[in-house]
Amino acid sequence: MDLKKTALGIELGSTRIKAVLIDGSHIPIASGSFEWENQLVDGVWTYSMDAIHEGVRACYADLKRDVKEKFGVVPTEFGAIGISAMMHGYLPFDAKGKPLTEFRTWRNTMTGEAAEKLTSLFGFNIPQRWSIAHLYQAMLKKEEHLPRLAHLTTLAGYIHERLTGEKVLGIGEASGMFPIDSEKLCFDVKMKGKFDFLISEQGYGWRLDDILPAVLPAGACGGHLTEEGASFLDPDGDLKAGIPLAPPEGDAGTGMAATNSVAPRTGNVSAGTSDFAMIVVDRLPKVHREIDMVTTPDGKPVAMVHCNNCTSDINAWVGLFGEFAEAIGSSISKNDLYTLLFKKSLEGEPECGGLLSYNYLSGEGVTDFDAGRPIFARMPDAHLTLANFMRTHLLSALATLKIGLDILTKEERVPIDKLYGHGGYFKTPGVGQRMLSAAVGAPVSVMETAGEGGPYGMALLCAYMLWKKDGQKLSEYLEDNVFASAKSSTLMAEESDIEGFASFLSLYKKGLPVEKAAVENM
Repeated sequence: MDLKKTALGIELGSTRIKAVLIDGSHIPIASGSFEWENQLVDGVWTYSMDAIHEGVRACYADLKRDVKEKFGVVPTEFGAIGISAMMHGYLPFDAKGKPLTEFRTWRNTMTGEAAEKLTSLFGFNIPQRWSIAHLYQAMLKKEEHLPRLAHLTTLAGYIHERLTGEKVLGIGEASGMFPIDSEKLCFDVKMKGKFDFLISEQGYGWRLDDILPAVLPAGACGGHLTEEGASFLDPDGDLKAGIPLAPPEGDAGTGMAATNSVAPRTGNVSAGTSDFAMIVVDRLPKVHREIDMVTTPDGKPVAMVHCNNCTSDINAWVGLFGEFAEAIGSSISKNDLYTLLFKKSLEGEPECGGLLSYNYLSGEGVTDFDAGRPIFARMPDAHLTLANFMRTHLLSALATLKIGLDILTKEERVPIDKLYGHGGYFKTPGVGQRMLSAAVGAPVSVMETAGEGGPYGMALLCAYMLWKKDGQKLSEYLEDNVFASAKSSTLMAEESDIEGFASFLSLYKKGLPVEKAAVENM
């Protein structure tokens, strides 16, 4: 096995860090993973630096074991490595590289004032989770660390810097820090000037150009693995320095790559701990608070509807059913239990029989919630069956996303030719796919590699850097070299499913004051 003809993608997701190794035919041949969870510390959703370091190393060690078991070799090199992670958030450092705060993740909804003021200043929607919103909120609060700020990056950018020493970001990841100029492929110069004026008003000795990473498009080289980086990733000392790294990307960009959704009028929905829809557009829509404008890994504008909550509440209920199964002596595995319960939802009534749930473990910007409380409710005459119960939670996981998507498709009339689904929500064949199709009223495709998700997409971006032809665009490379013969399934929901989702969503919207009351009183 020639490891120089492989590409390794590592993605730090919300609940799992995963590595996927692909060969020269873009086929996954080995993988590794490490499960982790965020913590709510002093009101801030975070992952500790120790957990970040431990998780990346454990994930890589698991990949090493898989390679050795399958191929009888200990990996010492790869053709390329790429790091991706949850987008957005706040990771500030001083001049010596010391963290100035704990990592503030995308899940936090503490930056409402800053996001609102910046959106007005820029004439461009700045969501609460964006890095620039976190920075400006810290400025508004005059946080004590700001005079020592020397560098601001994302989780993917941080790990990439540990491996290469380079302060760079892929353009898709960078678009979640600060608005991007898609023609010049860099941070928007005019908006930077406006923000620098805010900085000067408060008297800090730095400007955005001083603290933000450099921006690189897909296909560029983001640096090479250093001796220190190799030791960080592989403390055993087997991994050699010198391996090229692709620019670090966000989970939105890797999801687009993994589903061949980087060309205009294509889109994908990633559904796991959070869910988001990414629609590549050929024109910029009006400013909507519910719609983020980010970019593909090669810089094309993308309309994004992002929701903080998706499957976490489902996972909690499945865990409860697992406890019950154990209590009665059942030996059903976790995977089999998920499959059983997801398939059961297909037997439920299309509108869920009068049941209702809100999956808000944290706040939701689309529906104006700064905090969340998971709720299950039902009408007195509701049909409380297991099938309706599971269907309720599966539809609830998509309800807020649908509210945001309606702005794009109905108000802005953004066309969508292809829609792909990927992530844990789609793992049980045909179930999540059918629910999403019912929500959007359009066919939904799921590729055979959908379960590999973001790290597979990151590995593909590494492959593009290594093996693209001169002048070959990312969309052309993916279409011609990767997905030309890819296996996928396409499903269109029945009209009764579509009508049922619409009825469920109508009740869901009417019940939002119940969620608000829970946040205010629980």
